[in-house]
Amino acid sequence: MTQNTTSAIPRGTGDEEVDEWLESWEGLVSQRGTLRASEIMEALRQRAASNSVAQPKVTTTDYVNTIPADQEPAYPGDERLERKYRKWLRWNAAMLVHRAQRPEISVGGHISTYAGAATLYEIGFNNFFRGQNHPGGGDQVFFQGHASPGMYARAYLENRLSDKQLDGFRQEASKAPNGLSSYPHPRLMPDFWQFPTVSMGLGPINSIYQAQMNRYLHNRGIKDTSDQRVWAFLGDGEMDEPESRGALQLAANEGLDNLTYVINCNLQRLDGPVRGNGKIVQELEAVFTGAGWNVIKVLWGREWDSLLDADHTGDLVRIMNETLDGDYQTFKAESGGFIRDNFFGRSPETKGLVEHLSDDDIWNLKRGGHDYHKVFAAYQQAVNTTGKPTVILVQTVKGYGLGTTFESRNATHQMKKFTAADVKAFRDRMDIPITDKVIDDDPYAVPYYHPGNDAEEVQYMLEKRKSLGGFLPNRKLENSKKTLPAVSDKAFSQTKKGSGQQQAATTMAFVRLLKDLMREKGVGNRIVPIIPDEARTFGIDAFFPTAKIYNPNGQNYLAVDRELFLSYKEATSGQLLHVGINEAGAAAGFTAAGTSYSTHGEPMIPIYVFYSMFGFQRTGDAFWAAGDQMTRGFIIGATAGRTTLTGEGLQHADGHSPVLAATNPAVRIYDPAYGYEIGHIMRDGLHRMYGEHDLGDDARNVMYYLTVYNEPMLQPAEPENVDVDGILRGIHRVAEAGVGTGTEADAGDRPQAQLLASGVAVPWALEARGLLAQEWGVDAAVWSVTSWAELRRDGLKCEAEKLENFEAEPRVPYVRERLGSQAGPIVATSDFDSTQPDLIRPFLSQDFATLGADGFGFSDTRAAARRHFKIDAHSMVVRTLQLLADRGEIERSVPVEAAKRYRLDDVNAGTSGAAGGDS
Repeated sequence: MTQNTTSAIPRGTGDEEVDEWLESWEGLVSQRGTLRASEIMEALRQRAASNSVAQPKVTTTDYVNTIPADQEPAYPGDERLERKYRKWLRWNAAMLVHRAQRPEISVGGHISTYAGAATLYEIGFNNFFRGQNHPGGGDQVFFQGHASPGMYARAYLENRLSDKQLDGFRQEASKAPNGLSSYPHPRLMPDFWQFPTVSMGLGPINSIYQAQMNRYLHNRGIKDTSDQRVWAFLGDGEMDEPESRGALQLAANEGLDNLTYVINCNLQRLDGPVRGNGKIVQELEAVFTGAGWNVIKVLWGREWDSLLDADHTGDLVRIMNETLDGDYQTFKAESGGFIRDNFFGRSPETKGLVEHLSDDDIWNLKRGGHDYHKVFAAYQQAVNTTGKPTVILVQTVKGYGLGTTFESRNATHQMKKFTAADVKAFRDRMDIPITDKVIDDDPYAVPYYHPGNDAEEVQYMLEKRKSLGGFLPNRKLENSKKTLPAVSDKAFSQTKKGSGQQQAATTMAFVRLLKDLMREKGVGNRIVPIIPDEARTFGIDAFFPTAKIYNPNGQNYLAVDRELFLSYKEATSGQLLHVGINEAGAAAGFTAAGTSYSTHGEPMIPIYVFYSMFGFQRTGDAFWAAGDQMTRGFIIGATAGRTTLTGEGLQHADGHSPVLAATNPAVRIYDPAYGYEIGHIMRDGLHRMYGEHDLGDDARNVMYYLTVYNEPMLQPAEPENVDVDGILRGIHRVAEAGVGTGTEADAGDRPQAQLLASGVAVPWALEARGLLAQEWGVDAAVWSVTSWAELRRDGLKCEAEKLENFEAEPRVPYVRERLGSQAGPIVATSDFDSTQPDLIRPFLSQDFATLGADGFGFSDTRAAARRHFKIDAHSMVVRTLQLLADRGEIERSVPVEAAKRYRLDDVNAGTSGAAGGDS
């Protein structure tokens, strides 16, 4: 329980030499103060180390405030005024949720989180958080998601939100345009929130990579961000999420002293104690200390200072160290007399410390997070700390000020409404001038309180924000319209040429295009390649010597491969974000770069290249939050497909990422087959995100997800009169039925079919076309489906339009427009599971067969794996013949004969695809 915790050393040990040292030490502290004592302690520690004197491995300190009372700076604000309007904030935040719980609405909300954290926010709002109009550029503040009612309450007093808007809390459609989102959702409130944080764990990691992005922009000379800070308000329970702790070392390694975590340690998570049998503050202190952070603990309010000063025996500190979090929670739910008996009563010395205090005095001994002086001192030290990030561990009471039915109760997180008696008691504590009659008439219609714009308190609030650079939270809509120059035709010329007689995977085609884009004037320096330790797999190691890998410390070691042409090069101004084996960090970095247009007014183009399925499967939640934050950029799913990476096996065989991605409305999903398709898709993405157009923010705030493969093939040159519109909308024809198969004379008299494929499957669809024509007398057209998902979305939009404008002539889905009049059945395949091709089935009337790599992947050759899944060329042939037999166009014996001829049940008979399949 108290392991690794330094405890107060008691006097009277019986060792005279120790007593003399302790007496001398106490004289130093009392006469010279704690700051001088700290300096001497550090000098002694260094001297002890140089003399090989063993020292205790201390990862935690006593359960007291890190900053001694004599080192606290004077509080610069008017505490009287701030306390007065803070009561109004608490009232309005609570009533916001309470009113939304009237029986006919009952949409929920959270009262207790903000109640316990109000002081933490107000100290920041009045003294530290810089708005976007600040000369230094403004801070980025990650607000704790469940505290959103408090941010709305403050905006109400600032006259940024109206009564109608507060009454629209969690009623965004029914109260439009006055609805307020439940939590910080930038997409839903694009002029208010900047960062979505309520998917717990993403706020911590995203804030770290936001701080890194600030330094990245500065070190690359794009923007001076030296005066900007990132603040992240987090919950102690939230810190159990792997994402919350998983990137702490990055912040320390890069010396991100522009980052401050404020962890609201109310000792409670959603259902009960965070560590009932332990001490979460001590645990977090050890974790952050070990990770290299500056740790500040704010545990006790100023009322405790005199008690701690009088604790000559160290018993009070010992009891603080030993008391479990579950007990601390209970103490705030009980009376002062209970605390006297069960906390201070643990020793005669501590019981004597509070003899002069009444039970009410004892109950009113505040936790540190409710004391303006203590919180201000911590924030001030944080902003003055250099060389490392700071975490402030602040002890609070969940539901503070809401009354005994709320404060510190296990169920407080789920308590969303008051009784009339609760409202009256809360009104009295908050000094709100509302009568009993108003409350009794309708307890769910209790009004908000605003004293008027001319009130001294309101003017004080407004002046504070004006001096700090404007309101927060706030998102500048004008930043979203910033554009970049159009990319020249030259940058895309190589993708149009194809690979000639050499084979090249689409990954290589993409990397060549990326290299050319990075050379583009006005655009190239805005590209942020992001790679999680697979650059060599993708061929992006070619960028190391020129673009270099970003490292704020440069490269201070002698590289082992320094003599090689593609040596590993790190630089302070490096362009590549190489995040290591860390897909969560890559997604966070992608989000920070892809929203730089908003947070900094500097459009950046993140291009995140991930390996196999370690994108939308591993970090799908992060991409959902990226969509909420309106991130722009390209996500490249490299080594894609369930059968192209077959040497790697089950957990690398990605047969489903595009299907998962299709559930994210902000992502446009493409599965291109050829380099020229990639070129057109990326050009379209650059134009939509940052080009000159009036399509609106809905068109701009998108992420493009492209799959690319590691399987080499002959990349065809772009055909003349290529159907660019079809490529972008999702489907274009790459081979007509009969033409080029030696059967032109018979075209029209022979059975017809349509073969649909995407990505790496297009070559084996073309192979199937040749087999059908030459061996079975069937003419088939081949279509490259660049986006099954976009075709489906268009079809669903057509369906929705029928309900939205039911008198108009219904629009025909694009996929039906292209395929509806085509003869014969349709056979669709891809290197993904059957869900992907099946996305378009509802919008076509032809006989439709889906082939898919369903189930888990495995290790084998590409050809064998494709035969196993029945997605290869010969499987397409047999399935086409089966459909034609079902239609009566050929004999039923034909598909049976074909299956036997091709040994369809023998995985060793497969021939579709190149040898290999490793990474």
